[in-house]
Parts: sequence; structure tokens; C-alpha cells
Amino acid sequence: MPTIEELLENNRKWSEQINRERPDYFPTLSKQQNPDYLWIGCSDSRVPANEILGLLPGEVFVHRNVANLVHSSDLNCLSVLEYAIHSLQIENIIVCGHYGCGGVRAALANSSHGLIDNWLTKIRHTYARHSAEIDALATEDEKVDRMCELNVMDQVRSVSQTTIVQEAWARGQKLNIYGWCYGLKNGLVNDLGVRISGLEEIPPAYRVV
Repeated sequence: MPTIEELLENNRKWSEQINRERPDYFPTLSKQQNPDYLWIGCSDSRVPANEILGLLPGEVFVHRNVANLVHSSDLNCLSVLEYAIHSLQIENIIVCGHYGCGGVRAALANSSHGLIDNWLTKIRHTYARHSAEIDALATEDEKVDRMCELNVMDQVRSVSQTTIVQEAWARGQKLNIYGWCYGLKNGLVNDLGVRISGLEEIPPAYRVV
């Protein structure tokens, strides 16, 4: 494992290399961020949004937490969402989980993991609704991977149910929410086919504007 001093040296070498190869890179990047996408993903270090999408820094606005969850009481996530929509005028929100997610695996385990168990309650709710489907799968990995997909689908709905998103739609702002799942074993994104683009797609019980 590199020392902190070695990490700082790596940074210096990286900066020098970029300046040699692309002298305009940092001056352009420092002026203003203008991303077209908001990425809500997992904190897992193996899931770097920019690299997965083939985009440079400044082209995607990123929020990450354990198991890519969207809690209605999470002021951090909601603040990112509001800034992305109101200030950056982002039109596309991508909720991206990943197969083999440790947070999902922990939520399915009948054991204590400490404080994080409270955070993962939403995943347990998802499992409770789909337990028959999940329990019918043959292996633990299959169960975890399917739960990763179902969790993403639920978080797409959670994003769509926030007042921030619904108020944006109500005032005519274009906004699409997508659900993806990333494969650690092959580097490919699986589009789960879930997309919400307007108030008319929200069940009446969840409309707040």
C-alpha cells in the first residue's frame, strides 16, 4: 500500500503529465463545471463514474453512498439533487448500482453490522416485497445480484418521488431518471430498462405537487 507521501508524489507526476499532454486541461476545467449527468452510485472504490462512462472530470456530477440509496431524509443526497437540477440544469439522472454489492449482501445477511444496518433498512424493505422471487434463486450470488437490480429500480422511484424532482417537472423542466447496474467482472453497464421522465408516470399516491 502506498504511503501518504507517495500518493502526493503520484499526484504531482499526474499533474505534470496532464500539463505536458494537454496544456489547456486544467485552465478549462477550473473555469466552471457544466455536467450533463448526475450519477447516484455506490461508494465502492471499484465503481468510478467518470471512467465507466468514458467521460472527463467536469462532465458528470457525482453523489455516492453505501449501496446507492436515496433516503427522503438524507440532506446530503437531497442537496446534491437540488443543486444538480436547479443550478446545473442537469437533464439526466443515473442511479447506478453494481453486481456483488457489499451493502446489499450485508442487508440480506441475518447478522449485525453495526450502524450501517439502519442505513440498509430500505434494501430489507425491497427484499420483503420480493422475497419469493429472491429465495427461489439457486445461489447466494444470484440472490445478491438480483437484489442489486431491484434496489436500483426502487431508488429510481425514490428519486422520482422527491419534491425536488416533481417540482422541476411541474415547472416544465426536462428531467429523465435511469436505472443501471454495473458489472465488476466485465466492466459493462446493464440498462435495467427503468426510466421515469414526468409526473404522469408517478402513481397518484406519491405525487406531492
